[in-house]
Amino acid sequence: QVQLVESGGGLVQPGGSLRLSCAASGSIVSIYVMGWFRQVEGSQRELVATMPTGGYTNYADSVKGRFTITRDNAKNTVDLQMNSLKPEDTAVYYCYTEITSRDRPYRARYWGQGTQVTVSS
Repeated sequence: QVQLVESGGGLVQPGGSLRLSCAASGSIVSIYVMGWFRQVEGSQRELVATMPTGGYTNYADSVKGRFTITRDNAKNTVDLQMNSLKPEDTAVYYCYTEITSRDRPYRARYWGQGTQVTVSS
């Protein structure tokens, strides 16, 4: 079974930085994409950044130039470096991936448990 474990959320002042990390584990055969979404209570979950395997990264317009997504394919991890944070970045951040595994031999979506990021003075 595939699991995603996130870390790195917390409270930061406006203009500060945080780094989120996510590690995928389990009977992974292939990873097609890894990325991050976020959700504010009462709103839809929205894309923050994604990085397909061998493809181009994709960022939400609201985070371009401030956030950077990176992957370590050998470790099956994805990180999100968040700089110049704003109060409107406050949300629960979810790690996301599309994986083929030995348990599910088809392309399936997986979500992490979510980590709270709060930007406030």
